[in-house]
Amino acid sequence: MEELFRLWTAAAGNGPLEWVAVVTGFACVWLAARESLWNFPVAIVSCALYVVVYSGATLYSDAFLQVLFIGLAGLGWYQWLYGGRNRSELPVTRTPAREWAGCAAFVAAYTLGVGYYLQHHTDAALPHWDAFTTAGSLAGQFLLIRKRLENWLVWMVVDIIYVPILWYKQLYPTSALYVLYLGLAVYGYLEWRRALRQHAIRSVPLST
Repeated sequence: MEELFRLWTAAAGNGPLEWVAVVTGFACVWLAARESLWNFPVAIVSCALYVVVYSGATLYSDAFLQVLFIGLAGLGWYQWLYGGRNRSELPVTRTPAREWAGCAAFVAAYTLGVGYYLQHHTDAALPHWDAFTTAGSLAGQFLLIRKRLENWLVWMVVDIIYVPILWYKQLYPTSALYVLYLGLAVYGYLEWRRALRQHAIRSVPLST
């Protein structure tokens, strides 16, 4: 009976707030994989909830990340609508080398700098891993906003690392959510690659 109670407590997570954050988080990633603009308003709700959840788990870098995501969601909403040629809808494209280099430099600098600060000036759990997943998430979100196909590859790496971190912090529903996120990242990559190919076919001028 005691073991059953322990499993129930683990599944319940940190209460209804975490579960609502989990459901809305799953919904926003699924909508993004489907190229739906609705992913952005749903993401704003989910991120606002996770500010509270992560702060309570002393994952401060991830809590701060959610605040940034709220602002980035608004920017992404605009970019997807008007970021294409002549203010048209933004199509799926591949990531140029300069953006890969910029993302890599940012992730390295953020991980070292913020990780050091969290380690020496806060009670943060797993400070450098926390900083790395935050930096990787920001890089992934930047590429998502630009509708770069490879954003899903970045999310795959981040999701794999998040699963054990969140489990360690006893955020069991959220840890399970990141397992689902990993599957959605694979799905999103395949869907966006198909969209990229279709766009390339439509862009080829018809011979006369």
